[in-house]
Amino acid sequence: MLKASRFTKTGQRAINMALMFILALSSCNFEPARSSVIPTASINNSAPTLVQTPLPIRQTYKPGELVDYTAQTGDTLPALAKRFNTTVDEIFEANPQIPRDATTMPPGMPMKIPIYFLALWASPFQIIPDHAFVNGPTLIGFNTSAYVESQSGWLKNYRVYASGKWRTGAEMVDFVATNYSVNPRLLLALLEYQGGALTQPEPPVKKNLLGFTRKYWENPYLQLVIAANTLNNGYYGWRIGSLTEFEGLDSILIRPDPWQNAASVSLQYYFSRIFEGDKYTQATGAQGLSQTYEDFFGNPWSDSTVIIPGSLQQPEFQLPFPLDQTWYYTGGPHTGWGTGEPLASVDFAPPSDKSGCFIAEDKYFATAMADGLVVRSSVEGLALDLDKDGDERTGWVIFYLHLATKQRAPLGSDLKAGDLIGYPSCEGGRATGTHVHIGRKYNGEWIVGDSPIPLKMSGWTTHNGFREYLGTLTKNGATSTACECGDLYTSISGNYP
Repeated sequence: MLKASRFTKTGQRAINMALMFILALSSCNFEPARSSVIPTASINNSAPTLVQTPLPIRQTYKPGELVDYTAQTGDTLPALAKRFNTTVDEIFEANPQIPRDATTMPPGMPMKIPIYFLALWASPFQIIPDHAFVNGPTLIGFNTSAYVESQSGWLKNYRVYASGKWRTGAEMVDFVATNYSVNPRLLLALLEYQGGALTQPEPPVKKNLLGFTRKYWENPYLQLVIAANTLNNGYYGWRIGSLTEFEGLDSILIRPDPWQNAASVSLQYYFSRIFEGDKYTQATGAQGLSQTYEDFFGNPWSDSTVIIPGSLQQPEFQLPFPLDQTWYYTGGPHTGWGTGEPLASVDFAPPSDKSGCFIAEDKYFATAMADGLVVRSSVEGLALDLDKDGDERTGWVIFYLHLATKQRAPLGSDLKAGDLIGYPSCEGGRATGTHVHIGRKYNGEWIVGDSPIPLKMSGWTTHNGFREYLGTLTKNGATSTACECGDLYTSISGNYP
């Protein structure tokens, strides 16, 4: 069978319009969707019949033709425009009910979207919902250690030295899940699918358990770190509309179906880094990772949890330092944790005659950007929980990194906006100089800085540059441009009108 949903870039450039039309017709993927059991009477007492729900068939669309779309959690108009190869203005014109200042779309809202056909769309099969991807509210009540202990696989006896301490296999999973904010159930499903971690008594003999061949990153812990980082790159790339096509290992172009959800595209992207051909098709289909997840954790689609609601707004934030001081904007939007997407964090450095790494002087401390409860405080970061329910996985959370151990706000601290939260340093992660790194999460999902929900602090609004760590902050006509140089053009003051 011709796989028209995957094709080389070279071949794509050479095809003419007639061939594109033929390929588009053959791109209809009839892979069965997730099975559902329909209970029916049976005269021979046979097992219930499994009725397969066929996947939607994507046709060739006329330029600008309106197609039906149901808003999914986290959808924004800029991202939808990129996925459907259209413009935000055209979506507004087709949907006059949407206000011009809309941020996120209400999940379940019916929409009409003008589509400009692109050939070679990949399978519309949705692997898992977004709430099964992030380390969010659906994890409340789930105990990774207890779950792993209840299984027969090698992971329950695994030990690894990570970030200064020995950790069990379950603790390793939770450590990665917390840092990257990726669902530990998903990480466990991947470890099982690729390495039998929950069912096989002995770990695979081969190195590079998850298929990543980076030098010195061969043990299961470091493989899981790469996996979580790769998953986030795919998830947030689709979420913001920057990742609408990518190449697999065999130089095959993969163009996700425009109706896809972020978690499914993330897994397509993940498996494209390690598998090709039939192995890729199997992993991303109904009998692949999706089935493994369901076998161990139940059908995630039966849970209707919404991670990002419609019309989400950031609460009022202050700058992360005393408002009567002037600091330097040293890092524009860059990853919340790891490398690449999501560009959810920015950096500030205090004034000093010193360079490199040091603990900031007494009066130059980082502050709470809003009222909140400290629910995590370690060298790997501090989480300030704004709804004060004691759980980093729910509601708005501000994440701080590179706070010195000295006087870092301890676990359980109930802080007011402007209270001391810690001193900038180089502790935790990689740093070339003393600074504080801050980012946002909502229900466990990183919220990118330059987006329809922009990161705003004391009236300063965050904007991307042409690459990560660059960019600007703007307020009332003033602009501060991110740079490690710490000069007049990077200065930021909370008292600026």
